[in-house]
Amino acid sequence: MKLFTFKGGVHPSENKVQTENEAIQTFDAPKMVHVALLQHIGAPLNALVKPGDRVLKGQKIADSEAFMSAPVHSSVSGVVKKIEFLPFPLSGKVNTIIIENDGEEELAELTTIKDWKSAPKEDLLAMIREKGIVGVGGACFPTHIKLNPPKDVTIDTLVMNGAECEPYLNADNRLMLEDPKSIIEGIKIIMHILGVKNAKIGIENNKPEAIASMIKASEGDNGIEVCPLKTQYPQGGEKQLIKAILDREVPSGKLPSAVGVVVQNTATAALVYEGIVKGMPLIEKVVTISGKAIKKPMNLKVRIGTMFRDMLDYAGVEREDVDKLVMGGPMMGMAQHSEDVPVVKGTSGLLALTTAETNPCKAKNCILCGKCIGACPMGLEPLMYAKLAKFNQWEEMGKYKLMDCISCGSCSYICPANRPLTEAINIGKAKLRAMPRK
Repeated sequence: MKLFTFKGGVHPSENKVQTENEAIQTFDAPKMVHVALLQHIGAPLNALVKPGDRVLKGQKIADSEAFMSAPVHSSVSGVVKKIEFLPFPLSGKVNTIIIENDGEEELAELTTIKDWKSAPKEDLLAMIREKGIVGVGGACFPTHIKLNPPKDVTIDTLVMNGAECEPYLNADNRLMLEDPKSIIEGIKIIMHILGVKNAKIGIENNKPEAIASMIKASEGDNGIEVCPLKTQYPQGGEKQLIKAILDREVPSGKLPSAVGVVVQNTATAALVYEGIVKGMPLIEKVVTISGKAIKKPMNLKVRIGTMFRDMLDYAGVEREDVDKLVMGGPMMGMAQHSEDVPVVKGTSGLLALTTAETNPCKAKNCILCGKCIGACPMGLEPLMYAKLAKFNQWEEMGKYKLMDCISCGSCSYICPANRPLTEAINIGKAKLRAMPRK
């Protein structure tokens, strides 16, 4: 079997065995849900409800007129109790709608486009926005914008990301095993919107059952091809996927559309199908709960707004053993300072890691071995960025394509001196973004 891959990258311990055979469980809707009003890349939302209002499951409760935005919906039926600034898993505090669940599960009126093959592209994109669908692979980019590339570019291929290359995580893997048809139907809708005849589904070869499942589900669908990928981190990066599968290189500072490609996550495709054909907005997520401090690692389908604490209690957490709590994977996930934050659309995993897993070692002096350069999937020089960052040379860092860095963490992982390279790079990127444009 031919395996597709890219240059660079690393091979961290997979740690997927703990949950790869755990079927998705449905977590009961909590008594209270906390729906944050910023769950996408873009502008914060404005509440459409007020304390005391009764809301229905699937009802839109916040939106914005800003171009880069996607609305949020209530994940339960119940009564709005408060709207206030609360801690948020992506750092800081954001306005949050707190809803008391009445247990009735009363659904809002859900609009659909069942005959999507005859629907205009504009109507489908508007429906995707209305359902609050964003890329759930982690970036949370509003899907209706990503599927509407500039008119001066020609898209010929849709690349679907089923790599799930982050260690520990199996949410996408289980979805490909348990609901492959929804993913394939979503892919067909996206192909229709983009007007493309070719879709490539990239899946790492450490998920042979998912590869077989998607091949079987796509039988008879000409133009949809499953492409097994070599297990190699960060295989799921957009530019790495495009290089591996299509041997095309996205130019520095450009988007995949510059080489005729749109990349989407497989779970996002399933959401597109659920939203367009069944009318269901994005109100629940599959989340992998794992780490050595978890007694029963599992994959849970949870409502948006469920608190991390409730999921950890359900999976059984040894709190005294937790060294670091992470939302997402260990390479690119966000460290959490509290369990009292809610699931958002980008929550794909919740890891309770012990010191044996975090390996907290002191940083030593750089030995100029160059391993970080060999591991960088973007062909950059992390050790040089670290030197420049030490002397606050932010503009100089920018001259060496700093913004091409995808913050995958491969340089820090491979560094034998435990240098915090990714941290220095991320600070440099933040400093550059904050500088006035010349």
